[in-house]
Amino acid sequence: MPFVREYINDEKLIEDIQKLKDNGINNSEVYVLSHDDDRTDRIASNAKANTIGLSEQDMKTFLNNMFSKKGDELRTKLQEMGFSKDEAEEYEEDMDEGKVLLIVQSDQDVDSILH
Repeated sequence: MPFVREYINDEKLIEDIQKLKDNGINNSEVYVLSHDDDRTDRIASNAKANTIGLSEQDMKTFLNNMFSKKGDELRTKLQEMGFSKDEAEEYEEDMDEGKVLLIVQSDQDVDSILH
C-alpha cells in the first residue's frame, strides 16, 4: 500500500518531497496528483517528482480515461497505484476540494521521515 498525504500548501509539499529525497527516497517512487493538471505538472516539475501518466497506465485505460470525467480519471489512477475503490473515491473528493496528494511507493518508513 502506498503512503499518501494530502496538502493544501504547494510549498510545503515541495519541501516534504525534498526531505524524502534527502533521506534516500528515489524520484521514481514519488508522485503528485491533483484535480488541476497544470498545478500537478508545476509542483512535479518544481519538486522533480512524477505525475501518474501513461507509463503507469495501459493504453486501454488511457483511452477510457480520455472519454471520462476528470474525477473518474483520478479514481482510476489511484486504483492503479494500489488504493481500493473506496479509498480512491475518498481521495478524489479531497482533491475536488483543492487538495494535492503526495503518493510514495517505497519500502522505507515515509511517515517517520516526514515527522
